[in-house]
Amino acid sequence: MEATFRWALVTAIAPVAWGTNYFVTHQFLPSGYPLYGAAIRALPAGLLLLLVSGKRPRGSWWWKCLVLGTLNMSAFFALIYLAAQLLATSVASTVMATSPVVMMLLAWALLSERPRIPHLAGAGIGIAGVCLMLFTGVAAVGALGVLASIAAMVMSSFGYVLAKRWSEEADVLSSTSWQLIAGGVVLVPFAVVVEGAPPALEGPAILGFAYVAVVATALAFAAWFTGLRHLPAGTVGLVGLLNPVTGVLLGTTVAGEALTARQLCGLVLVLLGILLGQPGAARLAALVRSRAGRSPSPAGAAPAMAVSAAGPSPSRSSTTTTCPERVSGRKTATGTANTPGREVIHRGRRAGRATPTDRSRDAGSR
Repeated sequence: MEATFRWALVTAIAPVAWGTNYFVTHQFLPSGYPLYGAAIRALPAGLLLLLVSGKRPRGSWWWKCLVLGTLNMSAFFALIYLAAQLLATSVASTVMATSPVVMMLLAWALLSERPRIPHLAGAGIGIAGVCLMLFTGVAAVGALGVLASIAAMVMSSFGYVLAKRWSEEADVLSSTSWQLIAGGVVLVPFAVVVEGAPPALEGPAILGFAYVAVVATALAFAAWFTGLRHLPAGTVGLVGLLNPVTGVLLGTTVAGEALTARQLCGLVLVLLGILLGQPGAARLAALVRSRAGRSPSPAGAAPAMAVSAAGPSPSRSSTTTTCPERVSGRKTATGTANTPGREVIHRGRRAGRATPTDRSRDAGSR
């Protein structure tokens, strides 16, 4: 359970970092350049991880990193960049909050990871919490932005499940680095054709892209793919619900927004949904149910068991049979005499053999 909790904490780095990405994109990055924005985000992050890992793709990983880079990086970054520019954060985050369900269904089809009831219940509670947190008023909803969010969510969910399926062929850092590099390389020609010259970047934009590339991309994706290697896809998808939670808390701390009671209730629901999806929580719930199903022991039962286990205590009643040696205090072949007033414990009787005294006593009792 400790190892599972530790991997869940590592995985949580990714959605927390991604939750800050909406704020940075809105505040500091140039609008109208989704392709360039995605390429500038992916390529530096991939090169940074490549410096750390220092490994090249081998065998089939050449085309697999291209597929994963397109799904998880190039197309996803461009679509999510576009959605962040066209939609309110509440709408975009709510669409992305449905990704745990999509990941569970894809993992069921591709990895034979059957969705568990706690995972599905956690996803439902988490999505309800996201809606309660974010939909506090009327937000502008554009069709193009919604389609971009849905496409980004589906493509990334499919890419994450594929990455989990192919995870044994390369270590985390090298696979993540080459996905990012492949995604950035794919984006550059489309950016040149569609958007023309790259945008002019000033100080705040440069710092914003540096944060997005290092923290919200290199570190975040390395943590995310590490979690996919050690946890079920449904569990990782539910941990991703920390993304909108981070956005709401960031708004209260940085932008000075007030946290309403409705948002607080939604935040609690999201955290509850995440906890339900953890394997350790399922085992803990089963343990609690098993203990609750046990009936309490009746009063006095434990002492009685202890007495029966130790054997009957010697009795001083009138039915206790003694032998003449008890009075004299002498040792005999059949027993041991103690001080006057105590009964004699016959060794032969304890061993299952009847002594002459026992046979005479038994004959008289019949």
